[in-house]
Amino acid sequence: MNSLGGYHIEDLQPGMSASLAKTVTEADIILFAGISTDVNPIHLNEEWAKTTQFGGRIAHGMLSAGFISAVLGNRMPGPGTVYLGQTLKFKAPVRIGDTVTATVTVREVNVARRRCVMDSVCTVNGKPVIEGESTLYCTSGEA
Repeated sequence: MNSLGGYHIEDLQPGMSASLAKTVTEADIILFAGISTDVNPIHLNEEWAKTTQFGGRIAHGMLSAGFISAVLGNRMPGPGTVYLGQTLKFKAPVRIGDTVTATVTVREVNVARRRCVMDSVCTVNGKPVIEGESTLYCTSGEA
C-alpha cells in the first residue's frame, strides 16, 4: 500500500474488487445540478418528468457514475490514482431513495506502465444501472 492508504500497481491482481454504496437523496440531485449546471427538467421537475418514459424524476447519470470514481479514488486503487479513461453504458434509471452500489474489479494490470483496467458497475437492488471500464494510472512502490 502507498503512504496514503491506496494500492500500488504492484499490489493489484486480476479479480480483486472494491465497492461502496450511497443512497441518492433529493439534496444530492439539487447539489449535482448546481455544480454541473445540468438543470434538465428530467432531474428537477416532477410534473414534467411524469410525462416522460420514466414516469417521474431520475438522478443524473453522471451522479451515479461519480460513485465509480469514488471507489477508484478512495478504495481501490485508492489515493494517488489518476483516471486515464472511462466508458459508461447507462442501463436503467436511478431515482431518489435508490441505493447505488458501485463496484470495480481489476481486469488487467500492467506494472511496467503503471496502468490497470477495471470493470466498473453500478447496481440498484442487484440490477445493473451502469456498466463500464475504467483505465487508470496507479502509484508504484518502485518509484
